[in-house]
Amino acid sequence: MDIPPKSQWTFPAIVRMQAERHDQALLCSFNDGQSLTFRGFDEQTDRLASAFADLGVGPGDRVMAMLRNGREFLVAMVATHKRGAIFVPVNTELRGAFLEHQVRNTEPRVVIVETDLRASFDSIDTAGVGISTTVAVGALEALPGSRLHAFEALCDTPARDADRVEVTPYDAGMIIFTSGTTGPAKGVLMPHAHCFFYALSAARATGLTAADRMFISMPMFHGTALMLQFYSALLAGIPSFVVKRFSASTWLDEIRACGATVTYAVGVMPEFIFKQPPRPDDADNPLRLSWSVPVSDSWAPAFEKRFGMRILQGYGMTEFSVPVWGNLADPVRAGCAGRVVDDFFEVRIVDPETDEALGVDKIGEIVVRPKEPGVFMSGYYRMPERTVEAWRNLWFHSGDAGYFDSEGRLFYVDRMKDRIRRRGENISAFEIEEVISSHAEVEQCAVVGVRTADAGGEDEIMAFVVAKGSAADAETLFSWCESRMPRFAVPRFVEYVSEIDRTASGKVRKQALRDRGPGPGTFDRGSGRKASR
Repeated sequence: MDIPPKSQWTFPAIVRMQAERHDQALLCSFNDGQSLTFRGFDEQTDRLASAFADLGVGPGDRVMAMLRNGREFLVAMVATHKRGAIFVPVNTELRGAFLEHQVRNTEPRVVIVETDLRASFDSIDTAGVGISTTVAVGALEALPGSRLHAFEALCDTPARDADRVEVTPYDAGMIIFTSGTTGPAKGVLMPHAHCFFYALSAARATGLTAADRMFISMPMFHGTALMLQFYSALLAGIPSFVVKRFSASTWLDEIRACGATVTYAVGVMPEFIFKQPPRPDDADNPLRLSWSVPVSDSWAPAFEKRFGMRILQGYGMTEFSVPVWGNLADPVRAGCAGRVVDDFFEVRIVDPETDEALGVDKIGEIVVRPKEPGVFMSGYYRMPERTVEAWRNLWFHSGDAGYFDSEGRLFYVDRMKDRIRRRGENISAFEIEEVISSHAEVEQCAVVGVRTADAGGEDEIMAFVVAKGSAADAETLFSWCESRMPRFAVPRFVEYVSEIDRTASGKVRKQALRDRGPGPGTFDRGSGRKASR
């Protein structure tokens, strides 16, 4: 693939370039019946950018979007960029303290939200945030203190060339939140070049050609669907087919219907697909590969054989995209992320205590740094102390454990930070603890990720709770959580304990809690009864 000049490494420039090249060819279609051509995408984002100008949106302003996969999400994003503003997509399941933190951290000028998601904002305090405009996808009320505008009406605004702000590859284009470890979720401030490298690396590693078609079933508020999939397809000049949400039971039928040759399915998604009842014609599909992490040796080779395609792996984080990619010439193997994209990045394995580099086959912390300006995050938004902490000794510390083998392949081993991975989401234990601790009958709590036989290789969330007095009602606590946090963050397990063991410095001994896991005294929300080991 020819790489455009670096001056063009921005969303608006790539959209304009591809509109000139591909004109009325299909860019993207959605399962609600809407679609976009390359030219139409450029024109619609021009019109909405002029509407944003009328609303006072300018360089550096934040535009927050609580939107599901759809035309509105993509048009809103690039229109924001054409005003030199920063697009802030948030998880559509956020509510309560989780949502309020992200609103207060970014202080958006504009919030774009779908009708049935508007109620998520009712229970949070937006006073002093400065939201001037609510843009409705559907019919709804404005957020307090803001004006209400209909999304489709704004898209009918005549486009004015003077409203387009020229952005550079080094300007911030996105804030995507990633899980907190010892504090709230962190907003990753992403330059346009950072977003572009996601697309470039994915297009190169997957070998996208004009014959390919991309299938997207992951949420676009995450970097995988938005940058690795949609943006790489845009850069390659091929169409994407987007569904609102992933369904293991309809996945193969949807792949066949759109003729997709490439897809991404991460976390437990491929295992859920593999657990569907086998059919004699499973291999009769157009797919040639799926990018999937993590995988297990117990099912990944069989997955490839059953569906007649290859699995490609890699290693990345929102903070630095994907600096390590697999190679289809290598057999699929659990944990094998692949080789470093060494024209853009350096990756080392270091002793987590000293940062000294470790040798072959030695497990340590994965640290990363860029060789090219702009292809890394600019920092955690309004969290300078977290940024400095991550960038110790001039390397970004991932908090992940891994090693290099003798052939230079990176193997991912496990997480070193207090982060929980569940149902494809990275979740902050701290934020869950904050919600649980706010319950009147809770003295203190500690939340960890635990592994169970039915968790599909990911974590289940377990809360250890010290109750005030003799109160110990797990069902009431589950209900409390369900009304105050995203569904994926609600603990599956709760165990009431008399005390939570801490170190001399006051830190919870979380590894001991992970090792302990569910036991006879644990309440399991999934079964509605006490768990057994």
